[in-house]
Amino acid sequence: MKVSTILATKGNKLITIASEQSVREAVSLFVQHNIGALVVLNREGAIEGIISERDVVRQLGDNDDTLSLAVDRLMTSPVITCLPQDDVMSVASVMTERRFRHLPVVEDGALLGIISIGDVLKAQRDSYRGQIDTLETQILATED
Repeated sequence: MKVSTILATKGNKLITIASEQSVREAVSLFVQHNIGALVVLNREGAIEGIISERDVVRQLGDNDDTLSLAVDRLMTSPVITCLPQDDVMSVASVMTERRFRHLPVVEDGALLGIISIGDVLKAQRDSYRGQIDTLETQILATED
């Protein structure tokens, strides 16, 4: 299964934030859209970083002014991305090994979407269910 399959299933609604916006605005977007990460764009619209709920929580313990900071002070940069044609299993390995919960999907420099580890697990589960259904059908057909 390819990453493009996940994007086609979940849609590619993009919620992004500008690097100069505040962490408070990022938190508001997390809550409003029920998401855990935002791709950070520069003024030209190019990917500059990614900020996650985890980044915010980690900083809150160290800094009372976290919410007023600019997003670019907390974001992870450079960003690890994946391609639409990447295999979901290889992307799952990268996410697990690097401990990322979200990966932007990019093609020819354009941001196409973002996938989460939950999206990957759901796609794998659905694929396995389909394989099980096929095998059960084949087994039942041979029993007749």
